[in-house]
Amino acid sequence: MTTAQTARLMDGTALARRISEQTALHAANLARRTGTAPCLATVLVGEDPASVTYVRMKQNRCAKAGITSRHVALPAQTTTEELVATITALSEDPEISGILLQHPVPHHIDERAAFEAIAPGKDVDGVTMHSFAAMGFGLPGFVSCTPGGIMRLLAEYDVDLTGRHAVVVGRSAILGKPAGMLLLEQNATVTYCHSRTKDLSSIVRQADVLVAAVGKAEFIRGEDIKPGAVVLDAGYNEGNVGDVHFESAAARASLITPVPGGVGPMTIAVLLEQTVQAAAAQAGLSLTDL
Repeated sequence: MTTAQTARLMDGTALARRISEQTALHAANLARRTGTAPCLATVLVGEDPASVTYVRMKQNRCAKAGITSRHVALPAQTTTEELVATITALSEDPEISGILLQHPVPHHIDERAAFEAIAPGKDVDGVTMHSFAAMGFGLPGFVSCTPGGIMRLLAEYDVDLTGRHAVVVGRSAILGKPAGMLLLEQNATVTYCHSRTKDLSSIVRQADVLVAAVGKAEFIRGEDIKPGAVVLDAGYNEGNVGDVHFESAAARASLITPVPGGVGPMTIAVLLEQTVQAAAAQAGLSLTDL
């Protein structure tokens, strides 16, 4: 038996479209002022089908936003040293505004070393330690794109985070951890959990705001959602399902992101916006100048 949905959907597709339209205007204005369009370099190691699809989608979105792209495809047997050298060269190339290393990379590569080869001013995906520190200290810089998209959704739907208990289920360096830091910066009280947290259900039940980023299909069930909670599902698993069991959670939440169409589109929108922001900064400008 299906439980009736009561939650309002947080439409990431619509918000991402508006952000991308504004980004396109900024990109066009920047190109007119400087004579050069922003350029995103995408780096892909190997031919993982999902990664190939993601990179192609990002390139298509770039084109629609007036951002040029340069794709660097490397063989699966590429070494860490070769990948670092490639990214370092892109970091030093004045024609490149931002760099995206599609992850995960093959297991034999030191992914952190590769990320750290990205110049901080070109880290438009928010994956370096420099960006992580900026988020942690509440300083200007590039945010990790998925957490950044989550924060934009919360703002769009007027979710006041002050004093509210936010539970983040997931601890990755580019999703769970920065999401918690950004929530804390907005005065939420944050609890980090993960798949090995003892009595996870009891902690999830306390969440006024829940961010699911554990990478396990329908890991969080509706019976553990606090009535009236705001649920942001950052998972995407086989079968087009998130980390939250949508139907049962939607019967208890006040706001919830669908999968697909929630957090996912926001990730790309933030990536494009930060690419133009990086290009503007490299020209001695800011988005407000455009």
